[in-house]
Amino acid sequence: MKFLVLGSAAGGGLPQWNCGCPNCRAARAGEIPAATQSSLAVSGADGQWSILNASPDIRVQMQASAALHPQGLRGSPLRSVLLTNGDIDHITGLLSLREQTPFTIFATRELLDILAQNSVFGAVSSELVKRQIVALEAGFELHAGLQACLFAVPGKVPLFLEGNSVQTDLVGEQTVGVRLSDGQKVAYYIPGCAVVDDALLGRLADADLLFFDGTLWRDDEMIRSGTGQKTGQRMGHMSISGPEGTIARLSGLIRPRKLFIHINNTNPVLDPASPERAEATAAGWEITHDGMEVDL
Repeated sequence: MKFLVLGSAAGGGLPQWNCGCPNCRAARAGEIPAATQSSLAVSGADGQWSILNASPDIRVQMQASAALHPQGLRGSPLRSVLLTNGDIDHITGLLSLREQTPFTIFATRELLDILAQNSVFGAVSSELVKRQIVALEAGFELHAGLQACLFAVPGKVPLFLEGNSVQTDLVGEQTVGVRLSDGQKVAYYIPGCAVVDDALLGRLADADLLFFDGTLWRDDEMIRSGTGQKTGQRMGHMSISGPEGTIARLSGLIRPRKLFIHINNTNPVLDPASPERAEATAAGWEITHDGMEVDL
């Protein structure tokens, strides 16, 4: 399997259009790398590609990736798009793929219902772009030679569907992780996760490669930086640091190569010179960046 990080940032990207935090200022000045919103492409031996989450930046991301360019007058090596949740930064890129080229959208019934209930997604022709409902824990072929399986991880409904009361650690079809295998190696993609419970920890035991939610370094990061009023937990994301953070909870996973993806613009790991980046690296984690290629 070959993976291509199309976008490594959380919603809003880096720099975020309305943000003057230290990372955004540094990215605008060219002092640290800029990043588009989270999306990951995967290919098997046959050169076909699937995209995991269609970010609002997908047109620019595909243009920057020669492997995803048309091979003739019309067409694309893209065979499918798989959705892991209904967040705006993961579904709106579908609207940029409306130019009458066939592919398949794979998602749970609950996520496909979100698309069906919003008429704007009708611009993505259902005659050409098939919607395929995927049941949790049921294996399916993402494209030729590449098997996938969706499983529930703790999370919440998209922001635009929140009511007066919000449960941030729901376990169901609204937030899923993906297991990918070519029959030889196993990779996991989990860009959103509120908590690593024992069930998830056990599931990841067979991983050779893991892309995991790296949204915030600490739970109150946005409050401390003055950029927002929500904690990571309120947003449905666990923090990287701390006794219950990702590094601590996944420290027993020795086998896989581990990479953080979906990284918020406020996260200090985005600065290659930060002590937080050094701490994450020392713990065996890599920080993804746009255009990063990972072979497995």
